[in-house]
Amino acid sequence: QVQLAESGGGSVQPGGSLTLSCAPSGAAYNRNSMAWFRQAPGKEREGVAGIFIGGNIIYYADSVKGRFTISQDNAKNTLDLQMYSLKPEDTAMYYCAAGSATPIATLIAVDYNFWGQGTQVTVSS
Repeated sequence: QVQLAESGGGSVQPGGSLTLSCAPSGAAYNRNSMAWFRQAPGKEREGVAGIFIGGNIIYYADSVKGRFTISQDNAKNTLDLQMYSLKPEDTAMYYCAAGSATPIATLIAVDYNFWGQGTQVTVSS
């Protein structure tokens, strides 16, 4: 089993920035990919950014390319999501996810089998 704990959400004005962190615990061998997803009220869960750990392959949704950066902090053992130039449409609950047998570069929710509880990000003036 893998447990995931998100932190770092909050409220920010448009154009601002936030950094989310995900702290995994449990069986590391059960993770071949990790990713961030988000879900706004009334919308489907959307993949934002991911890392295929074995090959250190990083991928982003088109909607966040150039504004979000996903990275692993090995010293803190966290998966971070740095978010810049935030827009109101980035408002959502953000979830950390881990997969044990995910295809490379997938941002499809059903490919991930471990999920955190989520952290809220609100972008509003």
